[in-house]
Amino acid sequence: MTEGFAFSVRHTCGRARCGAISTPHGSVKTPAFMPVGTRAAVKGLTPAQVEDTNTQIVLANTYHLMLRPGAETVAQAGGLHAFMAWDRPILTDSGGFQVFSLADLRQIDDNGVAFRSHIDGAPVKLTPESSIEVQNLLGADIIMAFDECPPLPTQADTLRTAVRRTVAWARRCRAAHRRADQALYGIVQCGLDVGLRRECLEQLLETGFDGYALGGLSVGEPPLEMRAFLDEFAHELPADQPRYLMGVGTPADLVAAVASGIDQFDCVLPTRNGRKAYAYTSAGILRLRNARHRAAREPLDPACGCYTCRRFSRAYLRHLFMSGEVLGATLVSLHNITFYQSLMRQMRAALEAGTFATWRETFSASPACRPHEEDE
Repeated sequence: MTEGFAFSVRHTCGRARCGAISTPHGSVKTPAFMPVGTRAAVKGLTPAQVEDTNTQIVLANTYHLMLRPGAETVAQAGGLHAFMAWDRPILTDSGGFQVFSLADLRQIDDNGVAFRSHIDGAPVKLTPESSIEVQNLLGADIIMAFDECPPLPTQADTLRTAVRRTVAWARRCRAAHRRADQALYGIVQCGLDVGLRRECLEQLLETGFDGYALGGLSVGEPPLEMRAFLDEFAHELPADQPRYLMGVGTPADLVAAVASGIDQFDCVLPTRNGRKAYAYTSAGILRLRNARHRAAREPLDPACGCYTCRRFSRAYLRHLFMSGEVLGATLVSLHNITFYQSLMRQMRAALEAGTFATWRETFSASPACRPHEEDE
């Protein structure tokens, strides 16, 4: 039994649901979006600014923190919460995604993954046991089992190998886990193959975890195929435990995934696109380098109450990017995370009111689902 951790579903509408996750550092209302703080920092934003976006929980990365500054350094500083001055819940991923994203720097076998550090080329070995040891030292509220994330598209034998390793590594992670105050999630892998996903899930259930994640999506497959897969499979994850979709995605992806029964999300898009001068708004995505914004006096989104929208015009924000001022990335990232958190809040409210299906239809037909702004 994990101390201080609990999950409850309070309202449903079809397969969509809202509820709450209790952790030692507070409660998280679901569905919930987690901004990515890879190196114990959400890029360009202070913890106070992240709090102002109504963010409840953030994500940090095991692989990167293991390399710099080192898990022992973080532990000596009082753990990740104290180290990064964030007293709300934190989730750490296991480093498994780096098995996918750093494919040219690693070798993988049944024992684990051997990396060449992207920092200095030094050899690094990451196993299920060492991933859990690092996460125990970091001290996040929710930690993830080490898994193999195969690319898509790929061969069937590659997917089967990934499932076999993911299940074996998950068992080793459960055995290595030493802290009763950290919830441990298992990760269901295997691309878009529903049959193999079911095999993976059935074996993970035999071991038992505090929550279950879907990994290996948004790694090359078409978005519509991902959404179709979620609609077919996501509800098969245990109903009485949190369901986490890793690394996804756009506002339209989040809404479709919530409709399929998902509770938790993380994605780099709000901050990565914020640094590229892309703003998510109720009128669709704005590209602030577009000449049409050169003299625009209106805010990014009149419907948004974030600090950026209260104080600054599109013209000023465009000026910052065109001038190479880092403040532009900060202000647009701040707005983008606020937009994502507002979207989650709207979905929770619609679920509580029993109107999610109607809300989803309205949102899907709105400009907020447009993929981009046209150039002038």
